[in-house]
Amino acid sequence: MRKQIAAANWKMNLTWAEGKKLLEDILAAGISLTENQLAVFGVPSPYLTLADAVVSGKKNYSIAAQNCYDKKSGAYTGEIAAGMLQSVGIKYCIIGHSERREYFNESNQMLAEKLNRCLESGITPIFCCGEALAIREAGTQNKFVETQLKESLFHLSAEQLKSIVIAYEPIWAIGTGKTASTEQAQEMHACVRSVLAAKYGAAVADEISILYGGSVKANNAKDLFSCPDVDGGLVGGASLVAADFITIIQSLK
Repeated sequence: MRKQIAAANWKMNLTWAEGKKLLEDILAAGISLTENQLAVFGVPSPYLTLADAVVSGKKNYSIAAQNCYDKKSGAYTGEIAAGMLQSVGIKYCIIGHSERREYFNESNQMLAEKLNRCLESGITPIFCCGEALAIREAGTQNKFVETQLKESLFHLSAEQLKSIVIAYEPIWAIGTGKTASTEQAQEMHACVRSVLAAKYGAAVADEISILYGGSVKANNAKDLFSCPDVDGGLVGGASLVAADFITIIQSLK
């Protein structure tokens, strides 16, 4: 069975004291994750090792970086290399979030290089894709997402692809209070899986965890996660509230 993943993206929120309390409150719920379940916390970079120490020893709880650079090393002041993340024990990294694409002009080609750097360093990328409202209204979302996948992922071998988690983000549903219906979510997740299957075969595509990343909340997570091709969620605002994220973790298949 594919990994079912509740991934928190704290974005640029919380002091370390607030973040530590949030982690401790979530862990205090005593949720025992099964072999196919995973809870990942994408924390701001200054907190990576501190957060990792909090979840250390908790089965199937991990910490993720929110970004890395597309170069191995060099004169890139302020950037973080995948190898640096590996050196401090970080095993996951969010790549290509819609905010990175929009605010920092990250291209599909740059993201392909970021994926390469993560895989070289043994880090599992959580690769984000998805369409804006204008594309959804034009009815071209399938083609748009297919292009994102092809330009960023299709240079990888089948074995490399199986080391990646994909997060589908309907950008029109991030932070807006709007959420794709379960039918829309399933349709797009099935589309993503079919694009992968066309290139790598159905058996490989069936192994890839695909998360939904658009306004996942405590009151809709179970319905969204019940879709056959939805393998959990990449959660923003609701991941900052312990009770809400506890419910979201408990909603995993």
